[in-house]
Amino acid sequence: MLDGGALPRRSSAAYASAARDHRWVRAGPYLLDGRKYPVVPEELKYTEEHEWIAVRQGDSVRIGITDYAQTQLGEVVFVELPEVGQQVGAGDSVGEIESTKSVSEVYAPLNGSVTAVNEALADSPELINSEPYGEGWMFEIAVSDAAALDTLLDAAAYRQLIAEDA
Repeated sequence: MLDGGALPRRSSAAYASAARDHRWVRAGPYLLDGRKYPVVPEELKYTEEHEWIAVRQGDSVRIGITDYAQTQLGEVVFVELPEVGQQVGAGDSVGEIESTKSVSEVYAPLNGSVTAVNEALADSPELINSEPYGEGWMFEIAVSDAAALDTLLDAAAYRQLIAEDA
């Protein structure tokens, strides 16, 4: 199904606890009931373009690509991010991720203004592979309409989406 090694076998209860606490030791699929699954933290929102969205304080959200997406891309070698202050619209292409397999667009999941970018990715783009939900985050947006967060996928819907891709 996916390339990469498996984490030690986890029970369903252990997986749910780790997902809630966001204690993933590394990216990549985990093994549950003899099958490999990508990591999909419960507390995040998701897009059909395989981006995750973490709600921060106020109207701020942090965005990155999912474990599933980084696995599909392979080794990330270059990242182009939007500019701080750039106004973005939901669905706008705002950057690129170049891997050893392909080049993929990065899309803004919501309308707003870019407030921060992960400068560490300029020197260490592989953080997207090793820590897609942590140090591999890409950019932050001050969202212009917080109600739009309700249009994003929850973890269960995102799992269903990637199950259909498999």
